[in-house]
Amino acid sequence: MPLDRAKLLAARYQAAEARPYLASALYALTVVPSERVGTMAVDRYWRCYVAPAFVDATPVEELAGVWIHEAAHLLRDHHGRADRLSAADQRDHRRVNIAQDCEINDDLVADGLRLPAGRMEPRLFGLPGGRLFEEYLRDLPASPPHAPDCGSGAHGVAAPWDLGDHTGTATTGLGPAEAEALRRQTAQAVRAHTRSRGTIPAGWRRWAEELLEPTVDWRKALTGAVREAAAWAGGAVDYTYRRPSRRTPALGGRVVLPSLRRPLPRVAIVVDTSGSMGEDDLAAALAEVSGVLREVGVGGNRVAVLACDADVQAVARVTAVDQVELAGGGGTDMTVGIRRALAAQDPPNIVVVLTDGYTPWPPEPLSARLIAALIGDDAPEPPAWAETVRIPTSH
Repeated sequence: MPLDRAKLLAARYQAAEARPYLASALYALTVVPSERVGTMAVDRYWRCYVAPAFVDATPVEELAGVWIHEAAHLLRDHHGRADRLSAADQRDHRRVNIAQDCEINDDLVADGLRLPAGRMEPRLFGLPGGRLFEEYLRDLPASPPHAPDCGSGAHGVAAPWDLGDHTGTATTGLGPAEAEALRRQTAQAVRAHTRSRGTIPAGWRRWAEELLEPTVDWRKALTGAVREAAAWAGGAVDYTYRRPSRRTPALGGRVVLPSLRRPLPRVAIVVDTSGSMGEDDLAAALAEVSGVLREVGVGGNRVAVLACDADVQAVARVTAVDQVELAGGGGTDMTVGIRRALAAQDPPNIVVVLTDGYTPWPPEPLSARLIAALIGDDAPEPPAWAETVRIPTSH
């Protein structure tokens, strides 16, 4: 059966007219007729394999919905995300495909798009909408025998109809760099459409915002900053005569050589206890810092915690977070706490400041490494020389 291209392209035109923010992605797909594919499927090169019999049997309105469905697999980088699944999940690629369809179709149905019968939706499995496919995958039952196959551009496993790296022909498709640029262009179009009309499903809005402004795992970022600073401070080796060098006996005892030592860093944690700070957010961030320090072997009297608003309210050397008293509640000036920490008899190598950012900062770099852990979505920037980790209040 020959492919009815006029009908197929009319459906794509209808999809692009109704959802103009997806137009660039829809028109980037290269059509490849194939009797081997069941309905429509994509590969990672943005080729869309189409069964002529499916086009003949499907109304234009439903074909328009399928166009958007297949483009969504590629825009959401489903094959790239599938490549990061466990080996066991990757082997069950049909089940992965079902989870991906659940991620896409709840948005499409809510947007009023018509899709062919038998589509996979979260409600069919008693699951809520609005999740990512990785979340659906955990709760899905074993794959049914007739699960969908949207191609390697979805689940990541090569399909019998794939052309592979088919370069130098009319069906070359897109490379990874071109595909990523197209995703960003589409995300920007989604954002612009949302601001002007506000009629885009929540799933598309979340996808666009995450792509344009990816969410950083603040716990990992804070852990990395503290670990790196501790390694830097621990690298400041020094000489000591308390433990003579192993080469001393070779000199017949006439000369005592010092040995190298790698000291543990001293850490000061300056906690903003002004009235604008939320106690739960402070406690969570302080627990993260304390946990990292314990892992790298820094604890006990090597960690000082200073509760500070406009003045230093309390100083303690603690071994556990629950020993910290978050006194304060007045104005805000972390400079006072930082200077107090550096004036100690054993000044710290690392200063971690937990604050909402609405504070003065020292005018120049410190003798210690400064990590500014900024709590809150709108926290202003600290000085450029400080290391910054942002901690959202909705963690």
